[in-house]
Amino acid sequence: MWRGTYRQFHFQTEGEQAIETSHRINEQIRITPVRVVNQSNDMVGVIPTVDALRMAYDAGLDLVEVAPTERPPVCRILDYGKFKYEQKKKSAKNTKTHQVQIKEIRLRPKIGEHDIDFKVKHAREFLAEKDKVKLTIQFRGRENAHHDLGREVLKSMIEKLADVAKVESPPRMEGRSIMAVLTPK
Repeated sequence: MWRGTYRQFHFQTEGEQAIETSHRINEQIRITPVRVVNQSNDMVGVIPTVDALRMAYDAGLDLVEVAPTERPPVCRILDYGKFKYEQKKKSAKNTKTHQVQIKEIRLRPKIGEHDIDFKVKHAREFLAEKDKVKLTIQFRGRENAHHDLGREVLKSMIEKLADVAKVESPPRMEGRSIMAVLTPK
């Protein structure tokens, strides 16, 4: 069977190498007997590795060890190139999914109007990327006596972002700051 020797000389990229090392194929499977599942997902049974290799070779496919920790190990008869492609595609799809993060925007109670507009612009960018936005107004020293100014600033920010966001948690006082969390619509 020349298929195993071809695999030895096949050059691999880094992505392929990770998949390649995780599965033994054809002559790399040294343990006998093995539990075999054929190409139509039917259980063939527990047979010697030599017979399983012969079945795979007759079908023009590869014998791939998919569960090496089982006793006996589970092997499937399939096209290894196609199997690698599907594994790579599946891992690429998993990396594409966006993890929702909470982006914090810090404000002060005596912030200027232009500064508020600038912070609104940043919040819109975060919301466009489907991230949550946490608006925090921090009070220092004598500002603690004027929580109403902070609530006004937070209220105006929420109103300016009403077209792209909804309020997940309304403004609430925590320590020396007022916080609100917005989620994208």
